[in-house]
Amino acid sequence: MPDLRIDWDAITDEATQLLSDFIRIDTSNPPGREADACEWLAGIFRREGIDDVQFYDASDDREHGADRMNLVATLSGDGSKPPLILLNHTDVVPVERQYWDFDPFCGTVVDGVIYGRGAIDMKSMGIMELMAMLIIKRHRLPQTRDIVYMALADEEAGGEWGIEWVEREHPELLDAEYVINEGGWGNAEVFGTRRPSFSCSISEKGPLWLRLVAEGRPGHGSVPHPDNALERLVRALGRVQEWSRPVTAVPELAGFFDRLYRHNILPEPTQPALEELAGSNLVARAILTNTISTTTARAGVKHNVIPGIAEATLDCRLLPGQDAEAFIEQVREVIADPKVRIETVYVSCTPASSAQTELFGIIEEVVHDHVEEALVLPSVSAGFTDSRVFRSHGITSYGFIPILLEQDEAMTVHGHNERIRVENLALGLQILFETVRRLCS
Repeated sequence: MPDLRIDWDAITDEATQLLSDFIRIDTSNPPGREADACEWLAGIFRREGIDDVQFYDASDDREHGADRMNLVATLSGDGSKPPLILLNHTDVVPVERQYWDFDPFCGTVVDGVIYGRGAIDMKSMGIMELMAMLIIKRHRLPQTRDIVYMALADEEAGGEWGIEWVEREHPELLDAEYVINEGGWGNAEVFGTRRPSFSCSISEKGPLWLRLVAEGRPGHGSVPHPDNALERLVRALGRVQEWSRPVTAVPELAGFFDRLYRHNILPEPTQPALEELAGSNLVARAILTNTISTTTARAGVKHNVIPGIAEATLDCRLLPGQDAEAFIEQVREVIADPKVRIETVYVSCTPASSAQTELFGIIEEVVHDHVEEALVLPSVSAGFTDSRVFRSHGITSYGFIPILLEQDEAMTVHGHNERIRVENLALGLQILFETVRRLCS
C-alpha cells in the first residue's frame, strides 16, 4: 500500500491559492468565456503528468458567443470497474459590483475567508475535485476505475453549450457508473437545530421557464383605456403570486424526512406536519411545492405612452414526477385571460438516482469518519444541475459538495460577497479525496 501521509495543511494552502486564481478568471455567463478556465485547468493537469486532457469547443455558432469550451481530463484506472466522473461547471452568474465589499473577481483571502464569485457555486468544488485527482496521481494509488474530471460550460444558463451540447455531440463522454456533482452541501444547522448535516441530492426539481406576453392597444397616457397591455400583465402576475399550490411529499424525499424524524429534528412527516413546515420555512416550501418566481418584466418606451406589449418571465421549478404541460395549463387557468400568451422558454426534468449504492454508502462512512455526529440526508435539490442529463441516461449522479455552511454563507450563493471559509475548503478536500479513493481503490 502506498504511503498516504498527506500534509493536509500544505494541500489546503495549495488549494486556497488555486481557488483564488480560479476566481480571478471571469467566466460570468453571459457571455461565459469558459475557454480561459479550461486552458488554465489543462495547464495544471499537464504539469502534474495527467496528459489525457481533451477540449470540446461548443462555440462554432458565433451567434451564441465565442470561447464556449468544455474540458475532460482522465486519470486511467485498470478498467475493472466503470468510470467515476467528477463533474463541475466553470461559468458563474453575473454580479452587481456596487453591492460587494471586494472586487467579485479578486479571489482575495481575508481572515481565513476566500471571497469571489464562484467561491461556492462552484469553483471551490472544481478545485476539490482537481486536488483529489492530483493527490491520487502524486501517490500513485492504484485505481479500479478511470477518474474523469469534466469541467463544463454554460450550466448557469441551462447548459445549451455545456452538458446538452456534450449529450448531443459527444454522448460517449457520458459513459460512467457514478457522477459526483453540485446539488447538495452541508449545513451547520438543519431546520433550527444545531446539528451538522450533509445533503446528498439524489434528484432535483425540474426547471420550467415561462414567458408571459400581454398585447393591447397603445395610446396616450392621458387617456386610460381597458386594453392596456401592462395592466393586463400586472393582473396576471398578481393572480400567479396569489395562487396557493399544494404541499406534496414526493417519494424521493421519503429518506430525507424519515432521517430527520428519527433524529428528533422534525416531527413525524404527516401531511399536516409537512404543510406546517412548508408554511414557516422557505427551504422546506421549495422542496415540497412547485414554486414560481417572477424574475424579469419589460414594457413601455416612454412615461406618457401606454405600451402595446408587456412581457415577464417566470422561473418555475417542478417537483420530480410532475408534468410540465399539465402545470402550464394550470397557470393558464389561474391567469384566466386569453390575451396573455404563455410561451415555454426552457423545460427539463430528471429521474432520481437510488440511495442504495456503493457510492452513497461510502459517502456516509467518510462523512462520519470526519464529522462523527453529522447526518447524511438523501435530498432533492431545489435547483437544477447538469446531473439531470446523466440521470436521464440511467447513470447514478449525486449532488454532494462536502462543506458545512452557516446560513449567512449559504445566502451568498448567486448573491453578494459570495465566500467560503478556508477551513471549509480543507474539510471538503479531505472528505472528497477519501470518498474518491475508497470508491476507486
